[in-house]
Amino acid sequence: MNTYEGKPTRPDGRIAVVVSRFNETITSGLLHGALATLAERGVADDQIDVAWVPGAFEIPAAASHLVTSGQYAAVICLGAVIRGETTHDAHINRAVSLALMDLGVRHGLPVIFGVLTCNTLEQAIARSGGARGTPGKDQPDSRVGNKGSECAEAALEMIDLLRQLPG
Repeated sequence: MNTYEGKPTRPDGRIAVVVSRFNETITSGLLHGALATLAERGVADDQIDVAWVPGAFEIPAAASHLVTSGQYAAVICLGAVIRGETTHDAHINRAVSLALMDLGVRHGLPVIFGVLTCNTLEQAIARSGGARGTPGKDQPDSRVGNKGSECAEAALEMIDLLRQLPG
């Protein structure tokens, strides 16, 4: 039996981060968490490109452009959609998540979904600042942390995993 598991190590290639400007207080925190984690893992500033887009709905278009450029080992997508008085958030969340999933599958490249889909501003704040959380909710001491940081870890693990997989 062969077992494959990615490690969050420094990649040889470049990493792109697409960030939504809408809810910028939240998304800036996500970006800070992602960049800090990438730096901790040895990714140099000149290996990272950050693209700001107006809102979450525009993230897939920018991510698609970056993925198809062939210049990146992964694209991390960060945004924050907070429930309002209408169902607008549900339409945005579904469209963005499906587009990003399809993009990653179609191109065999890690496209990381770091778009917060929160019911309240307080939930978004809790997920965009501070230290790393625990992976998963199945731990007795599980805690929410900076989802941008978690996305950076996931990107590095997926880069390493995809490099190992046959085919």
